[in-house]
Amino acid sequence: MELKTDNISLYQVDAFTEEAFKGNPAAVCVLYDEFNDEILQKIAAEMNLSETAFVRVNRDIPVIEQTVFSLRWFTPEVEVNLCGHATLATAAILFYQLDVKAEEVFFDTMSGRLSAKRFNNSIALNFPKNDPEQISVPDKLLSALGIEKYVSAGYAKGVTDLLIEVETELEVKYLKPDFSKLKKLPLEQDIRGVIVTAKSTSDVDFVSRFFAPWVGISEDPVTGSAHTILTPYWSKKLFKTEMKARQISSRGGEISVRLLEDERVEIVGKTKLVLKGELYL
Repeated sequence: MELKTDNISLYQVDAFTEEAFKGNPAAVCVLYDEFNDEILQKIAAEMNLSETAFVRVNRDIPVIEQTVFSLRWFTPEVEVNLCGHATLATAAILFYQLDVKAEEVFFDTMSGRLSAKRFNNSIALNFPKNDPEQISVPDKLLSALGIEKYVSAGYAKGVTDLLIEVETELEVKYLKPDFSKLKKLPLEQDIRGVIVTAKSTSDVDFVSRFFAPWVGISEDPVTGSAHTILTPYWSKKLFKTEMKARQISSRGGEISVRLLEDERVEIVGKTKLVLKGELYL
C-alpha cells in the first residue's frame, strides 16, 4: 500500500475531564485515505500518548452527514482492540469540531460496533460488557505490583485485563508498582493491563488505577475500557446498575457508568480540546 501524501488533521483531547491537563490525553487523527499499519504505528509512537485514535471518514459524503466511521487505536508500541478514552475523544471531535449533525455516531472496530451519543453536556459511550472470571493472582505478580493481600481477582478475556480488588481506597492511591519487574514476569494469561480497585469512601462508588507496561503504558491516567470490567464487577458487589467512578492517577478523571440489559455498558464522560493542527508526512 502506497503512503498517501495528504496532510492529516490532528487533535489532542483530554478525556473524562472538563479541565485541560487532567483526565487522559488522546490524539485523534482524521483519515480520508487508508494508510498501512506501519505508518499508523509510527504516528502513534510520534504522538507518544497512551492511545492515538485513527478515525476513517468517507471522502465522498460531507462529514456532517455521516453517522458510521471506522476506528482503530494504537499505543506507542501496539494496536489495541478496545479503548474508551480515545473513543470519547474521537466522538468529541466529530460532534464539536467536524460538526457532525447526528445525535449518535457508530464506530466499526476490532471490538465490533460501538456507539457514542450526545448526553446532556457529556458523551455516552455504548461498549460491550466484559465480565471478569475469578482467578488467583501469582505471588510474583502481586509483589511486583506492591500488593500484600487482595480481596478478590478476575480476568476478562475480551480485553485481556486482570482486575484486583484491594481492601481500601488508600491502598489503591499509594500503590507503587515496579514496572521493570512487571514486564519481565512470565505470565500464564495474555495480559494487556492490570486494574487495581477498591470501594470508595468518598463521593463516588469505587476507585481504580490501571497499569499496562506490557503495551508501553506504565500507568494510564483514565481508562474507559477498564470500566467495561469494573462496571459489572462492582454492580454485583454494590447491587447497583448506575455508579460513579474515579480513576485516581496523578491526572485523575471522573466517569459515570451504567450497566445495560443487553450485555452492554454505558460510559459517560466529558472532554476538553487542548490542541489541533496538521500532521505532515
